[in-house]
Amino acid sequence: MGGIVPMGKSAGAGTFPATSVELSRLLTAVRRGRVLTVTGRFREPRSVLVREIGERLASNFFDGVAVVTMEHRFGVRDLTAALGCVPGMPFLPCGTSNAASWLAERDMLLVLDGSDHLAAETLAWLRDLLAVAPGLRILAAGRHPLAFARERVHRL
Repeated sequence: MGGIVPMGKSAGAGTFPATSVELSRLLTAVRRGRVLTVTGRFREPRSVLVREIGERLASNFFDGVAVVTMEHRFGVRDLTAALGCVPGMPFLPCGTSNAASWLAERDMLLVLDGSDHLAAETLAWLRDLLAVAPGLRILAAGRHPLAFARERVHRL
């Protein structure tokens, strides 16, 4: 099951998977770059880290942060439908062309938790979307990088 998951409280002391120096570098990388992927063997630390980064950077993006959690294969329609469920965010889930048009005008951070489940066509759609959406940033968590141009990778 996948979908939008509301951002909750920050990780408790002793459970956070990054040092303050690493976190500072990652926050800067998200603000300055377009795509950052946090990779590692275990899902929980990746998840905790990208959600914390999203929570800390929410005020940096006019249209906020959308967190999409994927636990099964995610096609373009699955991703746009999940984005259509973001609380408080007006979105047109009527089709991928409407979604791309809408996202092209946003200043937002898209957090993809479980990015290993993105289908090849979804990755291609996201690559194309980045070319026309200057305000969109992607923060992904998965076992492997997304293999996007100028993607930054942080290995846990």
